[in-house]
Amino acid sequence: MSLRLLRVDLGRGEVAAFSPPEDYVRDFLGGSGLAFRMVADRDLEVDPLGPENVLMFISGLLTGTPVPASCKVSVVARSPLTGLWSESTVGGFWGYQLRRTGYDGIIIEGRAPEPVYLWVSEDGVEIRSAEQLWGLDAYRTSEALAEELGAGVQVACIGPAGENLVAFAAVMVGGHEGRAAGRTGMGAVMGSKNLKAVAVRGSRRPPVADARLVAAKRRELLPLIRDNTRLLADFGTSGAVQTVEHSGDLPIRNWYGGSWPEGAARICGQRIVEEMFEGHYACYGCPIRCGKEVRVRVGEHAGEVAHGPEYETCAAFGSMVLNDDVDVLVAANDLANRLGLDTISAGAAVAFAMECSEKGLIGDRVPWGDGEAILGLLKDMAYRRGLGDLLAGGTRRAAAAIGGAAAEYAVETKGLEYAYHDPRAFTSMALVYATANRGACHLEGLTYFVEGGAFPGERIGLRNDWDRASSDDKAELAKRMQDYMGVFNALGLCKFLMRGRVGPEDLAVWVRGVTGREMDAAELMRTGERMFNLKRLVNVRLGLSRKDDALPPRLLSHPRPSGGAAGVLPHIGRMLHEYYRIRGWSEEGLPLPETLERLGLAGIRS
Repeated sequence: MSLRLLRVDLGRGEVAAFSPPEDYVRDFLGGSGLAFRMVADRDLEVDPLGPENVLMFISGLLTGTPVPASCKVSVVARSPLTGLWSESTVGGFWGYQLRRTGYDGIIIEGRAPEPVYLWVSEDGVEIRSAEQLWGLDAYRTSEALAEELGAGVQVACIGPAGENLVAFAAVMVGGHEGRAAGRTGMGAVMGSKNLKAVAVRGSRRPPVADARLVAAKRRELLPLIRDNTRLLADFGTSGAVQTVEHSGDLPIRNWYGGSWPEGAARICGQRIVEEMFEGHYACYGCPIRCGKEVRVRVGEHAGEVAHGPEYETCAAFGSMVLNDDVDVLVAANDLANRLGLDTISAGAAVAFAMECSEKGLIGDRVPWGDGEAILGLLKDMAYRRGLGDLLAGGTRRAAAAIGGAAAEYAVETKGLEYAYHDPRAFTSMALVYATANRGACHLEGLTYFVEGGAFPGERIGLRNDWDRASSDDKAELAKRMQDYMGVFNALGLCKFLMRGRVGPEDLAVWVRGVTGREMDAAELMRTGERMFNLKRLVNVRLGLSRKDDALPPRLLSHPRPSGGAAGVLPHIGRMLHEYYRIRGWSEEGLPLPETLERLGLAGIRS
């Protein structure tokens, strides 16, 4: 299958279309798989905020097709937060419209001398001035470009956080719907290039080789997907807050607390929908409709309709900071989206600051649960003012600057703050966080779906019964789920399809139907394994090794004192030993030559 990509050099003002080698697409599909294959050909030792860093927007191989939830785009660059080559993924309708222009991805190089935005349509690409947009928040930027370019345009943009090079600035998509390529600071990379936005619109349909095969598999699976995602459809991901708290999976008070049932009840999706609900929305082609619109009731944007907070954000601005005021939570989510901040890292930074304040390590007074402090710190981070400027580099850098015991309060791996699922509740997640290529990312593994019973392990050749508190026999689970999750990114599919029990056999049918390429489940899983090892190989060139596959002190030595995961600590050393063996890596965490040969990676620069 041949793909058509754009190369844009902002410094020279040059644009050209090209097709990547067909074996790149064959072996790595699309999305972040294809992006990392192209990255592997480049000089990796670049300044993340320098013009030599490349920024890639690559759609999944199935994005924009009739396959359900085929909405995702991967954004890839060297991260200013972690220093690693990294990725962030976003849904909505932007990827669908990109593919309707006739292009499958955009590779952006250089730095524009003045603020610009890209306008991509079937007629070509224009680099336009963004002087009038610079300084606007993400919502206003999207609205201004929709007014200028007309109906149907989709905008990926940055807010003030990206302009001010906050290390965890997000790329925002869909205006007030708040879809974000949130993790690892891709918004700061955009800002470093003076690139305010990328607007896309087209009318072409991505090619589908066998529409009847795709439709038949869709009809087969849609009832199963809908039946198993009713909670998401009714309340969004935040509908799981109370269940997650009960299991001991919800992080409390910067990962120090044990249980918080009363607080969880006050900030859960059920209460948000009951009191503030305005409507449902979905990404392209999605039967689940997990997106929720809510009414903001406090703060400077009170009265406006905004994106309803996801589970991760309920933890970030709720349990992590001991805030049980749902109005402050919704306002914080809305403000972070406007400013273009990753809510996971932003919430972790606020919790870190509160604990440092409590312990007397900083002069600023930042009390636990203080709504004014939460909202104020978000703005201070985005505009790099005072304490916010210190936090804007991420908690690892902030802890190093503060010194003393501050490092204990920075809960990160490889520089990326933890997503809000506790590896003391599902010990397999300790391996996922430790070895994920972009840092402490839950989406690279999602093993708690299997350990918690949301996805049957038998779909990927594993058993269904797991002792979630045990550190035994978790390496194979982590490895297989990482391989499977990589396939979702490369195909451009939402991972909530797993909630609908969609397995690799189903995805292989859709690949055949869309591309015409014969592929079975085993080959698809091998492709996922190949991509995971390639991403590891890229960052090994930057010095990544076993020393980086670690848990922070708080999760390694401090058990939760109460609740559903009380007393549990993962044995990461023992699990890593088994994981490296299964992966075919050395004891230092480096892919062995025979592993690279088996996966067809031996010829790639290492």
